[in-house]
Amino acid sequence: MWVWKKQIRESKESEWRERLSPQSQGIVMTSLADRKRTQLEVYCEKEETALALYGAYGGSCSPLQEKDWVAATAPRQQRPLLIRDRLVVCASTDQIPELQSRYPGRIILVFPAECAFGTGNHATTATCLRLLCDEARQRTPGSWRVIDAGCGTGILGLAAVRLGAAGACCYDFDADAVRIARNNMRRNGAPRSLSVFRADVFEWLPEPEQRAHVLLANLFSGVLQRAFPRLLASLVTSEGSILIVSGILREQAEDTLSAAQAAGFSLIRRVICGKWVTFQLTPRP
Repeated sequence: MWVWKKQIRESKESEWRERLSPQSQGIVMTSLADRKRTQLEVYCEKEETALALYGAYGGSCSPLQEKDWVAATAPRQQRPLLIRDRLVVCASTDQIPELQSRYPGRIILVFPAECAFGTGNHATTATCLRLLCDEARQRTPGSWRVIDAGCGTGILGLAAVRLGAAGACCYDFDADAVRIARNNMRRNGAPRSLSVFRADVFEWLPEPEQRAHVLLANLFSGVLQRAFPRLLASLVTSEGSILIVSGILREQAEDTLSAAQAAGFSLIRRVICGKWVTFQLTPRP
């Protein structure tokens, strides 16, 4: 693993995200102390990718010593995440008996923090889980299917199946994400109706019988804007299918919504949580 770094003006963050969209899932932007500059970091699997960025834009590049930073810095006694009155997300199977007693009737999911993939506490993931709970209430159990594009830990797909979806396809371009998601499925005893695999959001399309009634995509804005036509093609054509998208910064929200509408979606709901925006969309008739 290699990392390319460059300091940029804070006002240019969106421009750099668009410029680096092919690498966008490996981008980290950190505001510096003066609040006028941002440390831009791109994590690359191959040395030549980092060197190409260095050759094109300057900055610096170096090999990265791999370490499970999320697991190393995660709180030892992480508080469970409560979603509506339906879900409890915890970090260890040891917590299950106590949580079952404290929250009878709720669905308990175990997702430890590991390898830069978190537990569901991030605002974007938690908002997607809340909207998923709301949507599940309106659907007959076993009558709807789910796709989780860019699944990370797999928490959204598993939550959907536990909430009544007939099945879920969870995919991610990152091989580590797929490995971790599969581990989480085994840890939680996921049913065979949930599949986890490696795929590219710009290339993969489901078979007709795999198309989703509910599609979740917690991705960067630049990725979403390019992927909307393919996400639309991944939904069933009947009335009532929805797309939930997150990972959108507030300053990117209008451009992202415009791209969704141009691709054929209508807005149902907008949820703002801190600096993040989540959209619930539906295909236009």
